[in-house]
Amino acid sequence: MSTHNIKFQTDKMKVPVIFHASEELLPDKKTYGQLENLAKDERLFSHISAMSDVHPKKGRKNPTGTVVATEKHLLPQINDTAPNCGMRFIRTNFNEENLTAEKIDRLFQELVKVIPTKKYIGTKLSFEDVMNVAKFGSKPLQEKFQTRTKNEITNTFNQGNLVTKENVSNQDIFDAIPRLFLHIAKYRSGILGAAGNHFLDLMKITEIKNPEIAEKFNLQKGQYIFLMHTGSGLLGQYASYMYTPKAKEHLSQKIILELGLRTWKSKYKKEYLEVAKKIKEHQDKPEFFGYDENSTVGQMFLLAHQVSANFGFANRLLLNHNLDQAIEKVFGAPAELDLLHDIPHLMILKENHFSKDIWIHRNGTVRANGPIRMQGKHKLFSETGEPFFIPSSMSTPAYLGVGTDQNESSFFSASHGTGRRAKTDNDLPTDKQELFKRMKKNNVRLYNAKSKGVILQDSGYYKDVEEVISGMEENNIINTVVKMQPTAVLMY
Repeated sequence: MSTHNIKFQTDKMKVPVIFHASEELLPDKKTYGQLENLAKDERLFSHISAMSDVHPKKGRKNPTGTVVATEKHLLPQINDTAPNCGMRFIRTNFNEENLTAEKIDRLFQELVKVIPTKKYIGTKLSFEDVMNVAKFGSKPLQEKFQTRTKNEITNTFNQGNLVTKENVSNQDIFDAIPRLFLHIAKYRSGILGAAGNHFLDLMKITEIKNPEIAEKFNLQKGQYIFLMHTGSGLLGQYASYMYTPKAKEHLSQKIILELGLRTWKSKYKKEYLEVAKKIKEHQDKPEFFGYDENSTVGQMFLLAHQVSANFGFANRLLLNHNLDQAIEKVFGAPAELDLLHDIPHLMILKENHFSKDIWIHRNGTVRANGPIRMQGKHKLFSETGEPFFIPSSMSTPAYLGVGTDQNESSFFSASHGTGRRAKTDNDLPTDKQELFKRMKKNNVRLYNAKSKGVILQDSGYYKDVEEVISGMEENNIINTVVKMQPTAVLMY
């Protein structure tokens, strides 16, 4: 395998693209075209970083698996319309000796009931709860629901709160987000999600790759862990669509957005409506729409982005709570769950790179700081590097790794998955029955699986995880800690 940072630049591009991938994992022509179009933008800083899972996504102008930096501008079209779509890694006290296949099946039969995938109403919250999450992140829900998972807030990215404005008030939020959207948020947390490959996986650690870090993370061979992938719910979508030139995919989105704006009482509504005309006109333009960081609407967008991102953390906290309760109900004893990390892979964050404070747009990538950059941010991760996870493709291995101090060219980022193949295998499941058979052959049970599109999550549609991991290792992006194998998968 040929592995090194591969530079791509044409005469049209103001900045280069650096692929942090092996040549075998380079993307298709469509991805190159999208990256070339983005790299024409004079607002970009230094270069575009493309990870090994880089691939195009329907209806999006920028490929998934990219990191884009700017000095003074916020570019909403860089990222998908789901702030803090992210993952959480939950340690358990289960191992091969105390968790049998029969027990796993009993547990997942219950989890199908309490970890909803496609549902209109999840865990009901009061409007006060919603505003507390908006301002303070997931901690108020931890306190309200008395969640028992250890390290719930400590090991969540930024302690579960991404709002950077000091002393943000309810009115500050109402000026950036219509109240209707916030009222909808009362019903839309605690839902795993039906879009894409949102999942809850039970995995068994099959190999320890770095014994020293694994010990610090309290992980052993044969131990079971849960890996969860969710978004931030409808609030994230509505808040993003409001500020982003992107065609609405569903009639319901158009209706709610229209109602939200009609009933919206913001002291900045006039300024927003002037920009809204430009947003609408920009939908079919090849150039990327953006905000000056200090503009009124730019600051409104940033607050709306950060507030809605907090509901990604809240969503996973509530689902984690439901998981904890289900384990006790089925097995008759508390689960002793322990959070290793909860991390977003869709965010815009102000960070310092190359001696400058710049805006980092991560789209389908995660922050993966090395130990030095975690100094003062997290006691444990300053010893190990920041954790991140590469999930399985239903029945393939998954990995936990940590960031290194040698990864500046990717803006200290890592892949959030393996990414879709440009060309798929010929041997793909044609229906759900065939998918179930394949997974059973690999000793993996699939639960829920109500959607027709679940067959599109088969491993044949994804890049090889071993190639992705070895490429990131050889590029000094990560240190691999443990290898895992899925045992049970819950997905729509």
